[in-house]
Amino acid sequence: MNSDFLDFYSKHYGDRWPLLLEALFKETHPVELRFSDSLQSYFLDEASLFAAKCLDVQPGMAVLDMCAAPGGKSLVLASQLAGQGSLQCNDRSPERRIRLQHVLENTLPAAWHSIIKVTGYDGSRFGLHCKGQFDRILLDAPCSSERHVIQSPKHLEQWSLNRTKRLSVEQGSLLASAVDALALGGVLVYSTCALSPFENDAVVEKILKKRKEKIRVMNISPSIDGSDSTSFGVHILPDRSEGRGPIYCAKLEKISD
Repeated sequence: MNSDFLDFYSKHYGDRWPLLLEALFKETHPVELRFSDSLQSYFLDEASLFAAKCLDVQPGMAVLDMCAAPGGKSLVLASQLAGQGSLQCNDRSPERRIRLQHVLENTLPAAWHSIIKVTGYDGSRFGLHCKGQFDRILLDAPCSSERHVIQSPKHLEQWSLNRTKRLSVEQGSLLASAVDALALGGVLVYSTCALSPFENDAVVEKILKKRKEKIRVMNISPSIDGSDSTSFGVHILPDRSEGRGPIYCAKLEKISD
């Protein structure tokens, strides 16, 4: 295994790392999302389900899923809207959008489809072109996804400290865009499936400094058993939450334009 990878996470998680590493290789226990007997099911990690539900979407809201593919969290948001309001499911990758479209079309009731729009914009541009337009935004940002990395020799070999730092810069740009696209009084959830500290609380800390008069951190409660409270959110890791995660999420409210 990549020694730099092991050294970095061992230093960050300390004595916890061996058990956490072991847990990352074990099977997950996803929840079945099924909205009709005539439609396909979708299986989603319970920690991911929790992150989407944290957004507290209500029927009639304008909602953006900024990095939506493969679509599991979009299904949760669509079910909360129940055909009322609007849901924009965005993903920059054409290949991932094809999968996203398939998931939405084959899992959601036809009556809900009319309020859903799939787009392929650069997420970092929403703040420029859609200022203050959304009541709720889910930013499930592209991340290191270490649970998948360790199970792929190719991707594990490619892992580097510089890569997680580069990802944190991209995540920061996406989060700044989300804040600007959020309506006054609106709420966003920033989430990742990363273990790296650079990609979680550190990203939120930077946006709080850059937009310190615009947003505030909201409490996330209740949480999944075994989750860890962090400076700005919660981190659900499989060694303490019966295989769920990893998922980090922080909840922010727009308090000023």
